[in-house]
Amino acid sequence: MTVFDITKVAAEETSTFELLNGNDEPLLDDKKKPISITVYGPGSEPFAIVQSRQNARAIERLRKKGKADQTPAQRFAEQAEDLADLTVSFNGFGHPEHPNGGREMFKAVYGDRKLGFIAEQVSRHVGDWSHFTKR
Repeated sequence: MTVFDITKVAAEETSTFELLNGNDEPLLDDKKKPISITVYGPGSEPFAIVQSRQNARAIERLRKKGKADQTPAQRFAEQAEDLADLTVSFNGFGHPEHPNGGREMFKAVYGDRKLGFIAEQVSRHVGDWSHFTKR
């Protein structure tokens, strides 16, 4: 009897997706090419680390204050940190204050409220297993 190899349906570590602008239209560079972001998904070690850190923060807030409240600014800053740690690369775009790229550039983009539509898309994407399913 042959047994189905369940690892054939294991999630991919990363996924790349094209960004949309604030009007839900493809976000294009100056040459009219789509720009994208590559991120770690829910089956990856970086995702597990971020999730663990989020849980630890919540527990620490409860321990200190007896409640899980946090200011919008704190939540926004933590989200920028978490998304930066889940980002592998920005593809086709950068940030003028961080020409060398990397984590600080990711944080700058995710921490910019005027670019909040990008952080929102990344949050939705990384939380959906279907984006990391082998095809």
